[in-house]
Amino acid sequence: MDYKDYYKILGVARGASSDDIKKAFRKLARKHHPDVNPGDKKAEEKFKEINEAYEVLSDADKRKRYDTLGPNWQEQFGPNFSGAGRRTYSYGGGGGGARSPFDFDAGGASGFSDFFEALFGRSNAAGRSAGMGGGMRDDLRRRAGDSIEQPVEVSMQEAYMGGSRTFNIQSTEVCTSCRGTGEVNNKSCPTCGGQGQVPKSKRLQVKIPAGVDNGSKIRVAGEGQPGIGGGPRGDLFLVISVRPDPTFERKGDDLHVAVNVELVKAMLGGEVAVPAPDGRKFLLTIPSETQNDRQFRLTGKGMPRLRGEGSGNLYAHVKVVLPMQLTAEERELFEKLARSRGVEAHS
Repeated sequence: MDYKDYYKILGVARGASSDDIKKAFRKLARKHHPDVNPGDKKAEEKFKEINEAYEVLSDADKRKRYDTLGPNWQEQFGPNFSGAGRRTYSYGGGGGGARSPFDFDAGGASGFSDFFEALFGRSNAAGRSAGMGGGMRDDLRRRAGDSIEQPVEVSMQEAYMGGSRTFNIQSTEVCTSCRGTGEVNNKSCPTCGGQGQVPKSKRLQVKIPAGVDNGSKIRVAGEGQPGIGGGPRGDLFLVISVRPDPTFERKGDDLHVAVNVELVKAMLGGEVAVPAPDGRKFLLTIPSETQNDRQFRLTGKGMPRLRGEGSGNLYAHVKVVLPMQLTAEERELFEKLARSRGVEAHS
């Protein structure tokens, strides 16, 4: 039984990242997909080979097992191993980890090669082959597109209230010139530059839940990258960035706001209006002799909790404002106050 070099099949280095492996697979899959090459048995076999390689290299556990065995994999099981007959071995992964049975069987009906079944078991291959028809499994012919992320900015008011918002989304669609293969007449497609996809701009109305914060993600199903072979599009994730607000400071689910209080009201006490991001104002009664920078808590008036009930708190920070342009009568009153308190003041 011949060794299959899955890295060579996909045209990637052995140290390739998951993203590199996925990109290589999608490019080759588009090129050799049976829908693009109807009736071409060679293309169908190549497509199956590409899918098998991706099945292994895209799975961290399978890839680790495959890399550990290497080209001399049969030596792990003795010189007389041929892959025929039904024998069961176990491979410990070199460190006392969980042992996985290798089910050797001269099969091949699963759609994966004997080599794959030898390494990972027929039950593993068969379980991935449900719905196979005409020698090609539906799950190999159709693959969902990749999910994509796009940053979007919202205001503090939008984060506080939630609501709907229309965004310009940058996505891609299958190139109609090459039908997603990236090639026209065996040359790189001039329309998409060999990518098999072309840029697409779209306006989407999206519901913003109240309480979103920096880094929050909103999932929009089916608005990601196009699938392969008629597979569904991936999802779009809008990554939220809340624009800094000149009035409110957010700390978790709590909001902080500075409230100007006239000197007389700070001295004698009274009601002050505390603003919220949605335009409402909450009345706060402050006691007499309220000092500058004193903090008051308005329970449950802060940012709505994105996950869970209720809201955070709104904290009002008092900023005592001194009177300007005193009248003669006001100056006389302040001078009288200064004398009564033993404060030396100068005009």
